[in-house]
Amino acid sequence: MGRAIGVCGLALMLVLGIAALGQEVEGTSSSTGTAGQSFFEQYGMLIIMLVAFGLIFYFMLIRPQRKRQQEMNSLLAGLKRGDKVVTAGGIIAEIDSIGDTSVVLTLEEGAKMRMSKMSIVRKLDK
Repeated sequence: MGRAIGVCGLALMLVLGIAALGQEVEGTSSSTGTAGQSFFEQYGMLIIMLVAFGLIFYFMLIRPQRKRQQEMNSLLAGLKRGDKVVTAGGIIAEIDSIGDTSVVLTLEEGAKMRMSKMSIVRKLDK
């Protein structure tokens, strides 16, 4: 729902920005054009819109992704032998050994399998 509101907000700001850029400043005639206008009068709304888009982009995309990445890094750093984990494929297993980029998981029947650390999505309570 939040993303839908953000997308609608972006579309509204884009339409308002285009409309504002198309308007003539009062007191200028069509013969003088934009020669009598200051830089801000010409491009102020465009600059404001670009800053607004940048802020929306940061708060809706970049910041949440960084937060998820930090949570994943702390999960992977906190893994130890004996922890029960769930993999991206839905496999529930216990960690037998941990390497730099992979882990060896022991399944319930005693079978062992090596998987990438990045495939671990969640740690279960014992």
